[in-house]
This record gives sequence, structure tokens and C-alpha cells, in this order.
Amino acid sequence: MCSEIVIKLEGVDKCYQIYEKPRDRLLQMFAFGRKKYSQDFWALRDISFEVKRGETVGIVGRNGSGKSTLLQIICGTLNTSAGTVQTNARIAALLELGAGFNPEFSGRENVYLAASLYGLTPTQISERFDAITTFADIGDFIEQPVKSYSSGMFVRLAFAVIAHVDAEILIIDEALAVGDAFFTQKCMRFLREFMANGTVLFVSHDTAAVKALCTRAIWLRNGKHVATGPAKNICDAYLAEIIESNQGTVDVPSSEQLLKQVESDTGDVGDAADGETLWFMPFRTTETGFGAGGAKVVSATFRDTEGNVIHRAKHHTTVVFQIDVDALKEIKSPIIGFFVRDRLGQTLFGSNTFAACNEQSVSCAAGGKLHASFEFIFPALPDADYTVSIAIADGTQQDHTQLQWIHDALVIKAQGVSDVGGLIGLPMRAIELYKSGL
Repeated sequence: MCSEIVIKLEGVDKCYQIYEKPRDRLLQMFAFGRKKYSQDFWALRDISFEVKRGETVGIVGRNGSGKSTLLQIICGTLNTSAGTVQTNARIAALLELGAGFNPEFSGRENVYLAASLYGLTPTQISERFDAITTFADIGDFIEQPVKSYSSGMFVRLAFAVIAHVDAEILIIDEALAVGDAFFTQKCMRFLREFMANGTVLFVSHDTAAVKALCTRAIWLRNGKHVATGPAKNICDAYLAEIIESNQGTVDVPSSEQLLKQVESDTGDVGDAADGETLWFMPFRTTETGFGAGGAKVVSATFRDTEGNVIHRAKHHTTVVFQIDVDALKEIKSPIIGFFVRDRLGQTLFGSNTFAACNEQSVSCAAGGKLHASFEFIFPALPDADYTVSIAIADGTQQDHTQLQWIHDALVIKAQGVSDVGGLIGLPMRAIELYKSGL
């Protein structure tokens, strides 16, 4: 990655004047500063950060946090109230749905219009038109007015244009949320190729996508900068705040607690020369996690089918993951579950006790203990470190209170696997190669 800074913001503010009545706008014009007829709404306050060439940076935050306003300021479609913005590359943006398109024009005409705004000549657009329409894959609708397009077709055409204008910076604001699965995968493949040399600013409420795509993330809250850091850490902290806030708990961890870096396990895991090996690190007893309280995970261990605690195992062998919980208050309908995630925060697999125990729900009085066990064949994992997140809730799958959620409760180290065809490798019952005839 190049160290050249391509986006730089210093002390950026954006303030809107909110008028209670339409006539107040006119009165404000003739007040000449002697009286104020509006209320100030600060969409952004003192935002400063830098983005280097080749970085992929995510921006997370709730609705109204200032994400879209920030992107529009970077693109130059909004002016700042204070502060400076510097960009040093050609920017292509996919912001509001259909932005830059004339609804009365056909798709073909809008391709020429939108691409010309990015600096392409008519000759260059004609040379790329077939590639753009192939990428968009909207068929004969390319000749129809875009006002007749569905939201998915809007995004297809808009993304196809920005994918072919030789931009150095891509700015994407939630646009992929309305595309179908096949088109989204096509966009992701393009983004991953673009990320090899280009710079991406990516806004999404899908924290898994931010973790998977971004190296860093910026967290905004009510127009103010909360933190910047590794995408996984920022997204985990953001998710924790959302869950705590939705449950109405008063004991919300501070930003410093939420953003505490996960300490790396550096212990010797031994010699992996004996083949495909999984190493199970100890449960992190110092991690308190977050939640409404009332329950505490005290132990999490991997065991063999005879109940013995194990610290290593082969891929594709049967293991039992046991979680032990102390009930600090009465839990009427406990649900205990876990997720295994890769280093980008992508969830690979997991489960919980609700589906299996729904018909025989086990309530637990204060002072009691709960034990959950999950027996499964552990899939093959590419060589890397993985984490296990653990949660206990009270309620149902759809309506529950999160009592405790621990990100990165323990670490799994995978070694000795080089032929996993994807995020995980499934145990094949049989693989055959044969021919018939001549």
C-alpha cells in the first residue's frame, strides 16, 4: 500500500439551519444578524482523518450519525460549514439511489451523462458501453427511461458506470443492499480486484461486510467521531453499543472498554508436523463482554466425545464444545450459543440451544448453573487464527434479552491445511475419479 494520502479532512463541520415555519426563512434574510429565526443542527462536528492510497476504509454508525453527509462532502456535492477537505485522485461515488441520473432519459442516455460527469469523452464512453451494459445485465431496459426501473436496476446501472470510469477512489453508501445475490457477488468480485490498487470508502450497516472488506473503520455517533481502528474491533464495539442501547440497560460500557484491543495469544502451540491440527486456546476469563447482566460465562472448553477436555484435535473429527454459565438472577428461558469467526470477523458457523431445547425449556433460579454442549464434526479451516464468541440470552430466538455476550472468548489456531476450497472445508464422505467407455 502506498503511503500517499489521497483523502484528508481537518476539523470538518456541517451545520444546517432548521426553521420552524417557512416564513422564518424570509424573516432571517431581513434580520441582518440582529435576530435568529432558526435552530442549528450539526450534522458533523470536528471530523478529522486521513485515508492513504490503497486503503479500504469502512464508516459505521446509526441512521443520522452523519455518514452520508460526510461522503457527500468528500465527493464535493456538499460544502463544509468549517474545516478543510483535500482529495488527490479521481473519485467515483455511488451514493443516493439514482443520483446523477435523469429519470426521463433512457438507460443508454444516462450512461453517457453519468460517465461524462466523471471526465470521460463520448468516444471513451462508446468504447466501454458494451462492457457497462454487460456488467449491469438489465437487458432491453437499457433503452427504457430509468423512471421505470426498479431500485435493483438503478443500482446495477449506476454501479456498472462507476466500475468503468477509471476511478482511483470508490465511495459506496449502502447501495449494494438493494441488489440481488448474484449481482452483489459480482460487485464484491469487482471491489476485491479494485482494492488491490484503488482506495475505497464503504458505508454499510452490515458489519460483516465492513469486517470482510475493510482494513480500518471509522465510527460516527451523532455527527461526532467516536473512534478509528481495525475494522473488526470497531464493528464489535459498534454492535455492542447497539445491543446495549436497544435493551435499555443503564450499565453501558465506555468507548474505552468497548474498543480495548484483544490481546494476542502468543503461547507455544507445539509442533504441527503431525498433520492437520486445531489448537484450542484457554477461555479468556478476563473478558467480561457486555449485556444486561444476570448471567456469567465461567468456562468454555472443547472436549472429546468421552467428556475429556482437549487442547488439540484433527480437522474433521468429532468434538464437543461445552459452555458453563452461572445464573446471577432467575433466567426463565435461557439460550446459550456461540459463533466461530475468522480474522476478518466473518461468521463461519455456530449454533444455539433454542431450536434443540425449545420444547423442554429449562428455567434456572438465581445461584444456579447452566451447562450447554454442542457436539459436531469440526470442519477444516485454512491456516489462521479464529475466535469463538459466546452469548447467553433470556427469551426466544426472535424476542430475547442479551444477558452476556463475549467477543473473542477463546482462540482457535488452525495449522497444516493448505487445500481448503473456501472459508471452511467440509468432510467429504467420498471422492472418486473414474471413466467409462474408451
